[in-house]
Amino acid sequence: MSVYDKLKQLGIDLPPVAVPAAAYVPFMRTGNLVFLSGHIAKKDGKVWAGQLGAGIDTAEGKQAARAVAIDLLGTLHAAVGDLNKVRRVIKLMSLVNSTGSYVEQHLVTNGASELMGEVFGDRGAHARSAFGVAQLPMGACVEIELIAEVE
Repeated sequence: MSVYDKLKQLGIDLPPVAVPAAAYVPFMRTGNLVFLSGHIAKKDGKVWAGQLGAGIDTAEGKQAARAVAIDLLGTLHAAVGDLNKVRRVIKLMSLVNSTGSYVEQHLVTNGASELMGEVFGDRGAHARSAFGVAQLPMGACVEIELIAEVE
């Protein structure tokens, strides 16, 4: 099954690449690797703001991470032209805006990791880091960046 058939089956429409909010590019390709800049969580087209452990629970954070993953797929599509050319998702790095006592950043990040597996199958298995941070740009609850190997 093609990646696009799987996305359709999941009810996912790829968004266009977001315009960078600062002095960077959304992606950079070198050889067979594509590095995607950090994408922040958005809900209904606006920043999904808040802090895990103070107003946002793990289940909502996981939904936010999944939303970020969908945006990352849109950018990856723009970078490569065809998501079927993705050989492997290499790594996700997740930053979770959370209180000092919140310890479920890894569960929040599963929202993105699980989607990569759903979309790419075994090619979506990846290395990962999940960090708790005191704040993110524009108060976003989650930011994730991605590295992929492509044809």
